[in-house]
Amino acid sequence: MLPSYLLSLREGIEAALIIGIVLGALRQMRRTDLVPAVWTGTFAAVALSILGGVLLTNLGLSFEGAAEEIFEGVTMLLAAALLTWMIFWMSRTARTLKSDLEADVHKAAFPGAARQGKRGTGKRAVFFVAFLAILREGIELALFLTASVFATDAVQTILGALLGLGTSILLGWSIFAAIIRLDLRRFFQVTGFLLILFAAGLVAHGVHEFNEVGWIPAVIEHVWDVNAIVDEKSTFGLLLKALFGYNGNPSLTEVLAYVAYFIAVFFGLRLANKPKPVTANQQT
Repeated sequence: MLPSYLLSLREGIEAALIIGIVLGALRQMRRTDLVPAVWTGTFAAVALSILGGVLLTNLGLSFEGAAEEIFEGVTMLLAAALLTWMIFWMSRTARTLKSDLEADVHKAAFPGAARQGKRGTGKRAVFFVAFLAILREGIELALFLTASVFATDAVQTILGALLGLGTSILLGWSIFAAIIRLDLRRFFQVTGFLLILFAAGLVAHGVHEFNEVGWIPAVIEHVWDVNAIVDEKSTFGLLLKALFGYNGNPSLTEVLAYVAYFIAVFFGLRLANKPKPVTANQQT
């Protein structure tokens, strides 16, 4: 339940930020006539995201045997890839998210056609700004929750998602009131670290599914077996499995994939956040 709560909380916070920034920008521009278009785009994106999540989950549950293991493996690796991309993207854009989104809203609220009296163009543009921004968050969350269903169970995933989204809605009101003072970078650093652990578990679990169908060789079937100490099927073991992809008796390729993911993300984040050298033209 905790992984789905954390994922839903983070995605919900991002969605609340987007809505708050868009509404705040429209208020500053005195274009409150476009506010209904923002909410229409938001609700349309939420509905489409829910539909996508239901279809993905039902599709996965309809498979049996090797097909089910392949679908789960692909879903988990794809969710881990998107989760990693999101972590890298937020580490680069957290500081400029507000200004970048406000610039997009300004372009949508004051297109060339709107200046000529065609105000419907502005409504459509603002609708798509909100729709596409929220849809990206919703589709990502739908895919993550689908992978979480396979890693834990549907009841815990849905309960965690509802609690996470509910918390994000409550925090959204505070964020809207204090949007300028919010330390976005610190928030995404903390949640990003936790989500890296979750993504590493998804990678290892995906490799495990491919071990089962023979797509990736195990090399060594069980590198170690600590189920006698912490049984992966116990309550604590299931919690560790949901959070970090714990496996009491992993294969060698699972362990290598887990470690390789951490190494790749560590060096990737260092490279992405490395300050760019100042050129002679920039100094003058």
